[in-house]
Amino acid sequence: MSLATPGAQTGDANKISQPTKHSPVSGEESLSPLEQEVLDEYARLAGNLGNLSTILADLAAKPSAEILDALRGLERKTTTVFTLLKASVYSIVLQQEIFGGEREAQGS
Repeated sequence: MSLATPGAQTGDANKISQPTKHSPVSGEESLSPLEQEVLDEYARLAGNLGNLSTILADLAAKPSAEILDALRGLERKTTTVFTLLKASVYSIVLQQEIFGGEREAQGS
């Protein structure tokens, strides 16, 4: 986007908000078109960041059903993996105890 072309924002469909034109207060020196456009861009950016902040706050407050369903599925898979891991560790420990007992019986 070029800041040197006044009015370039009006035809762009991808923009979220349009810049607002500010009139200089009487007694202030007049801004050049480029300076005014830069100020308008900053105002538009501030508005867009405010909108983004509101949307993100809403998403954080009310998680979507898709996210919750995906997290439930992940929780089930994680629980299954944890259960299988515990069973494997228990099996290894039990086998070591059995083999350790056999070695002691053979050594005596």
